[in-house]
Amino acid sequence: MVVNDNIVELRHITKRFPGVLALDDVSFEVRRGEIHALVGENGAGKSTLIKIITGAHLPTAGEWIFNNQKMNECSPAISKAAGISVIYQEMNLMPHLTVLENIYFGKEAKHGVFLDKKRMFVDCIQRIEELGVPLNPNALVCNLSIAEQQVVEIIKAISEDSKFLIMDEPTAPLTGTETENLFAIVDKLRNKGVSILYISHRLDEVFKISDRVTVLRDGRYVITMNTVDTTRQLLIKYMVGREIGQDYPKRETPIGQPVLEVMGYTNSMLKDCSLTLHKGEILGLAGLVGAGRTELARAIFGADSITRGTLRLNGDTVNIRSPKDAISFGIGLITEDRKSEGLLLNKGIDFNIVYANLRNISKAGFVSKKKEISITQSNFETMNIKAYSYSQLAKTLSGGNQQKVVLAKWLATHCDVLIFDEPTRGIDVGAKREIYQLMCDLVLEGKSILMISSEMPELIGMSDRILVMRNGAIKGTLIREQVTQESILELATE
Repeated sequence: MVVNDNIVELRHITKRFPGVLALDDVSFEVRRGEIHALVGENGAGKSTLIKIITGAHLPTAGEWIFNNQKMNECSPAISKAAGISVIYQEMNLMPHLTVLENIYFGKEAKHGVFLDKKRMFVDCIQRIEELGVPLNPNALVCNLSIAEQQVVEIIKAISEDSKFLIMDEPTAPLTGTETENLFAIVDKLRNKGVSILYISHRLDEVFKISDRVTVLRDGRYVITMNTVDTTRQLLIKYMVGREIGQDYPKRETPIGQPVLEVMGYTNSMLKDCSLTLHKGEILGLAGLVGAGRTELARAIFGADSITRGTLRLNGDTVNIRSPKDAISFGIGLITEDRKSEGLLLNKGIDFNIVYANLRNISKAGFVSKKKEISITQSNFETMNIKAYSYSQLAKTLSGGNQQKVVLAKWLATHCDVLIFDEPTRGIDVGAKREIYQLMCDLVLEGKSILMISSEMPELIGMSDRILVMRNGAIKGTLIREQVTQESILELATE
């Protein structure tokens, strides 16, 4: 939809934090009724820009205009009242309320002085059906998977009468079908005149859905282009300031003896799951949302109990009843939800890197400061973490740098078996390449990796073998020569 007037105008926006210049003289516009993609590596300034538009931060310099009104003294309440909604990458739900209660919180339908629960329920069902996902309006959010929680966030945002919708990595936890359904809804919103700022590291989505695309790099504006006038490689070059070669690093790693053997793992979510992970191998774990992939990873790591099953490490049967046991046996888990499970957000980078390894750097209850600094420095540099100091709080980092800190934490423990659950979720193309190279380096060192991913190109590009799960059970194994997206989907769907 081509239009000439702008709903958002950003003029020379600058934002400074202590020791950090997050945005430096950024200017661009979003037109009415367009889908405008915003791309850039983690740390490029996208999150800070969202917070300025939504009133969470005031700009240090510059001004911005929404719907012909200056918004420099904006607040979250003013932003929302003006018709600005946002779907954040990280969840912003009340876990002990139901799906319906979360969606309509603060905007409940009423019949006189009473809540009109029937009207809210019918409306909720209709919106759920539009997304094409099985979701119970009366289910507690705390009992939902991450993907289901993201769907609630989407419905919550689109249920408001928004003029301008910001979507920050909205499809990160969604399956292909759910993503296509979301795109259909986005298209309907555009046709109704809603303007959308679409932020995604999945460049295929940018080309599929957006009218124009703006690139930020290191807090600075780089370029705005019509999406049809650019290419993936050119866009990546603008994002990272350099050419990015092959997406997945080439490697010829000899596969060794079995390291991890899981036999008959069963609980309320798993059905007789068995797998073998070899030394120097990247074993992919595929399946649709709810297939049981994360549940299997948690059971191996001792975070969830099993009712039946055996686990062997290097041929020896071991009993892992807790994550502490798993760590002591050399198993690490990079969790899907880095904020709630992978990081201590109110602690510094240094503590986050070493806390899983405190037993090995302590004596008589006292932590060796020398060892702590050495481990922090080494892993900080290995992971190329962008921060102004080792003590910078984890919650202030970009999503990609938070993920790097989580990875650094497990590298510091020298685990022989690493479970990566959605390792590049919300990560930009440059950081993805770094993580892929790290994984290749780890298996070359003789480590073994079990990788869960919802991105099939990633699974196919990185895995030596792929196991496919469905309904809590492993339905098949595909070797590299057999793997296609079609062969994965055939096993993943009934």
